[in-house]
Amino acid sequence: MKFATRRLRELTSAKVSSIERPILAIPVGSCEQHGPHLPLGTDTIIAEALCDALASLNARIVVSPSLTITSSGEHAGFPGTLSIGGPATSSTIIELVRSADWATGVVLVNGHGGNASPVSDAVAILRAESRVVTDWWPRIDGGDAHAGHIETSLMLHLAADLVDMERAEVGNTQPLREIADSLRSGGLRAVSSNGVLGDPRHASREVGEKLMADLVSQLNHHVALHHP
Repeated sequence: MKFATRRLRELTSAKVSSIERPILAIPVGSCEQHGPHLPLGTDTIIAEALCDALASLNARIVVSPSLTITSSGEHAGFPGTLSIGGPATSSTIIELVRSADWATGVVLVNGHGGNASPVSDAVAILRAESRVVTDWWPRIDGGDAHAGHIETSLMLHLAADLVDMERAEVGNTQPLREIADSLRSGGLRAVSSNGVLGDPRHASREVGEKLMADLVSQLNHHVALHHP
């Protein structure tokens, strides 16, 4: 059976029960600064778009309401950033997945690198409980780390009205491995005064459209492989 939407908040319980072997896709986003030109919800918007696209390809997918405030402590000091920290993020994911016992599996679609440890910790505990849960992260070889060419191009494709390209400016362009220690110890402010890791100035909708298509293909393959 097909529905006009696959977002859980827009479905009835009866419609969910009619889906054979449903898989819950959870967009894991953030509310954190993304430089002077991108919205605070960038990670959430991208994760939601990936889940919605996945649902259009796989009739078993239903899309959870997003986790919009997660572990963003490294962005402290920039106005607008909100964070609940790593332990709270991990606990929230654990309880959320435990509550989804009506689903045959759960895939966490994470849009924020700062959630790496909380998500990994949560998945380890849930798997120890024999729950079918996987996490998936967008992977773009050679991409910049935060609010640069990659994320700006994706946002120009997904929500151009929220992007202020007149304020786009280059940030710290050093490889992430070279600034990782300073980033961990002092947060993003210690390595980038404008909150950007990369150069968004030449981002484009066309690049974002291609990147999105590649990411959706990766995610769809992940689900097919781990949630047969």
